[in-house]
Amino acid sequence: MEMEMELSSLVSLVVPIILLVLPVILVATFALRTEPRSSSAKGLPPGSFGWWIMGETLEFMFGNPENFMLSRMRKYSPHIFKTKIMGEETAVICGPEGHKFLFSNQQKLPGFLKHEALVRYLDKMDAITQQQMNKYWENRDQVEAFTLSKTLTLTLACRFFLGIDEPERISRLVNHFDNITVGMHSLPLDFPGTGFYKANKAAKAIRRELKEVIKEKKASMVAGAAMQDVLCHMIVTTDEAGKFMAETEIADKIMGLLVAGYSTVATAMTFFMKYVGERPDIYAKILAEQLEVESGKKAGKLLEWDDIQKMKYSWNVICEVMRLTPALQGTFRVPSLILLMQIYWTVSTTNKNPEYFPEPQKFDPSRYDEGNKLPAFAFVPFGGGPRTCPGKEYARLAILTFVHNVVKRFEWEMVNPKEKILWRMMPTPANALPIRLSPRYSTTF
Repeated sequence: MEMEMELSSLVSLVVPIILLVLPVILVATFALRTEPRSSSAKGLPPGSFGWWIMGETLEFMFGNPENFMLSRMRKYSPHIFKTKIMGEETAVICGPEGHKFLFSNQQKLPGFLKHEALVRYLDKMDAITQQQMNKYWENRDQVEAFTLSKTLTLTLACRFFLGIDEPERISRLVNHFDNITVGMHSLPLDFPGTGFYKANKAAKAIRRELKEVIKEKKASMVAGAAMQDVLCHMIVTTDEAGKFMAETEIADKIMGLLVAGYSTVATAMTFFMKYVGERPDIYAKILAEQLEVESGKKAGKLLEWDDIQKMKYSWNVICEVMRLTPALQGTFRVPSLILLMQIYWTVSTTNKNPEYFPEPQKFDPSRYDEGNKLPAFAFVPFGGGPRTCPGKEYARLAILTFVHNVVKRFEWEMVNPKEKILWRMMPTPANALPIRLSPRYSTTF
């Protein structure tokens, strides 16, 4: 009995001490800033690998990515600095010189979105955009711009890449792609409840759906259906040995294309609605340009390539949207043979630099007028040189087709002009950007 009492007293004494000391030990362990072995190697850029094990991952992912980059550019170098992200020692390439270095030292990507294919798809893009607006925008006082932009862009991408026009199927994919987008920018912790776990689960569901689409596509091609989408061409493509791609490989490639053609385009459309909704003067100029495009067409005729080329001011506005709110803060590249480190390329480190963009916080589409030549590699929303995004023209067509249709139909204003923007790897309006719509006039198609 006495022994039990002594043991009980000992436990009551020791446990509080452990509870007090343990947090200190944990904090001391993780607060210990130790530079990995390779940081002492010669030739590495300036910077810091940050906290032990975690590096600077938490600040990179959960702070403001733009502030993360700019603070280190000021402290270490405006061109390149080192850090540690997601367990990998990383060289961050930034500024015009950094952009030039990356674009000049990467191999050219094969272009799968050829001009001819896009020209043939433009009328379908216009028709789908009109259908979406008839269904989800018309006769509504208020809509969520971000939600509807995502639905539109995924519908367009599914039609172009997969050749499917099935609303139920597409609606199932929207939530899956949202989870993937979040998971791409979350810690790689694969257990229930985490963003990474949800992303993996969503990827598996999309892969299953895509394999079904591939089987259906193969069957329709055997039956004599025409090859009118990217998936068809992937199915019949062979490598140097004459082998066809496996269905799993096709599904993975298509999933990458859908992700690229979905969230970034939807983000640009969404923030177009925000910035233009706040500037009636800019809306009036866009409207005038789009009505001029419309006046040169026969009633009911869909958009053509020449129409897109006339939308110069509208595209200037989109460029300014992408400068102030880039859809993607940056992207990882394969390890550099020069630096022997993972590379992270930042898209937007020059976007608010007054050296390149006077009054950088001002929304000014005239920056992109033909007479105002920007410094080389200062504005690179789609990359540059041989690293120009092969989907640039696809994105331009999708966005301008949206602009053409939305300004003809509506005027709008923000429900909450001070709505919070979540500045993660991709900017996201906290409440999906609700807007009030006012029909400009009755439109019949």
